[in-house]
Amino acid sequence: MKQTGQIIRSYGRRFIVESGERTYDCTSRGKRVDYVCGDHVDITVLNDEQAVIEGSHDRHSLLYRQDDWRTKLIAANVSRIFFVTATVPSPSEELLNRCLLAAEAADIEPVIVVNKSDLPETAGWLDKLQPYQQLGYQLVTISAKQGAEALRPLLQGHTSVLVGQSGMGKSTITNALLPEAAARVGEISEALDAGRHTTTHAALYHLNADSHLIDSPGLQEFGLSHIGATELAGLFPEMRDYLGHCRFHNCTHRQEPDCAIKQAGQEGRIRPLRLELLQKLVTQAINAK
Repeated sequence: MKQTGQIIRSYGRRFIVESGERTYDCTSRGKRVDYVCGDHVDITVLNDEQAVIEGSHDRHSLLYRQDDWRTKLIAANVSRIFFVTATVPSPSEELLNRCLLAAEAADIEPVIVVNKSDLPETAGWLDKLQPYQQLGYQLVTISAKQGAEALRPLLQGHTSVLVGQSGMGKSTITNALLPEAAARVGEISEALDAGRHTTTHAALYHLNADSHLIDSPGLQEFGLSHIGATELAGLFPEMRDYLGHCRFHNCTHRQEPDCAIKQAGQEGRIRPLRLELLQKLVTQAINAK
């Protein structure tokens, strides 16, 4: 029997698909495994518990990361990404920047969440994040164990995905908003200064009929090999006004003279950290060809 449904859990080669009031343990037809949590799919039901995925519907968005060796799908059909950060374990500003670029590339609205607001180190991290607010990125400060409800209005009407380093509190947020989800929450490994990877697969939960939340596994890096060298500068909001104003139409914004983006950096209109990341990513993209 043919039905349509949505993938609400992804375990690599196995998927849990929700169709109506039922859920099915699914494998995919043939060798195809490039399905992801959030995908709408067609299934053939085999029995009360099992089904086969025959194919997927068009996605209106896809968040993924890619390095030189592999592509890692994160979530499909999401309209907002919540990048969950905190001061413990130590946050990576480059990882945050890479996630923002991936969101820009996928045309998904990003929201920066600063969790564990009760920690004394949080004030310094908030100062570091002020430039991102000035670029137009929304920033929300919460303590997930007491105040995750502050996120609920931002989740309303969206399918959202929680993304961030391990140990930042993504699963704690999920538990606070959806106690019945019983997402596993891990303890911080202070010795390694990194969170244990407690969420091993993406999972979609329903907040209400119009709002859905995907909790994704923690990540420590975010490859952007899928973005071409010529596309990168346009993903930085502060650089867009300078595109087309360099002396050379194919400027890579690295060594060329009369580069409008480098000039803006020298005059303080583009932060050095952001310009250096652009140049690093452009170099990697060119060398990968």
